Amino acid sequence: MAPSRTLLSPVTVAASVMSGLLLLSGCGGSSSAGSEGDGGKLKVGVLFPGSLSDDGFMGSAYLGYQRAAKKHADTVEFSKVEQVATADYEKALVRFATDSDLVISLGGQTDADVRNVAARFPQVKFAEIGGPADGKPLANLSLYDPQQAEGAFLAGAASALLSKTGTVGFIGGAELPAIVNAAKEYDNGARAADPKVKVLAPQYVGDFNDVAKAKQSALADFGAGADVLGQILNLGHKGVAQAAGQRDGALIGGPIAHKCGSDPAYAGYVETDIGAEIEYAVDHLVAGDWKAEAVHFGLTFEDPQNDIVLCDTSDPAVTQKLDELKRKITAGEITTR
Repeated sequence: MAPSRTLLSPVTVAASVMSGLLLLSGCGGSSSAGSEGDGGKLKVGVLFPGSLSDDGFMGSAYLGYQRAAKKHADTVEFSKVEQVATADYEKALVRFATDSDLVISLGGQTDADVRNVAARFPQVKFAEIGGPADGKPLANLSLYDPQQAEGAFLAGAASALLSKTGTVGFIGGAELPAIVNAAKEYDNGARAADPKVKVLAPQYVGDFNDVAKAKQSALADFGAGADVLGQILNLGHKGVAQAAGQRDGALIGGPIAHKCGSDPAYAGYVETDIGAEIEYAVDHLVAGDWKAEAVHFGLTFEDPQNDIVLCDTSDPAVTQKLDELKRKITAGEITTR
């Protein structure tokens, strides 16, 4: 396994917030299907429930969207919508399904709606990224699992190894099946690294982007004795960092890693390339071999998509332990789903 390494500055996610639910922005052409002059391009629509600039799950996915749009500019017409209210997921998906060859939805919060719409449009291909890890594909719906639980396991291990108080905690954006499982694996990872560590009960903010509520949850954990926290949040991770700064604590960031030292509250990062799954879906659409399947990415995938990066590697025992745990995950000796 590759040891912890020096981080490069992250790619800046530049995106403007679109006004109105169904303002679809095309990439490299008109967003209307069947329009003359589109050269017979394939059409892909992507639902981003959150902000493209959240520096989290949506931001990581958007980087892959951009890569795919650049790679397939001559053959695929891309459209997207971001920051969609929960009540409007179905409407957005239906709009995409009426004029797309492939519809991609981000986040387990879209699971019920994407299954409903996929059943109504059997001729359209669908892919859901980040839904329940044990979910079953439909005839025209693929499920792509970024294995956030695997990343959470590594975050838990890192938290336990870095903790000076012997107490750590986890904060999730919502009590969805995938996030609940991630919280469980954070606990498992912490105990695998240090059987004596105390892991506080997980907290669920109720909103991946609520900075204030995430800060309150983090302050509660720090007040209960934790000094390192794991998280699966989008914009909310900024609140955890604020709390860490006030209480001399730390957090494990991700899925986008930043240059260490840019914010001293971050003790390290779980790197998860959510966007690789958008690329995977589009690559197979273009190749003509797309199929409805459940694909688990992460360390066990042919091109590993998870890693843990520490900002302080001065203690070789910590790095060695994390590398050992990564090896066991890759070998199937540790499973997180």
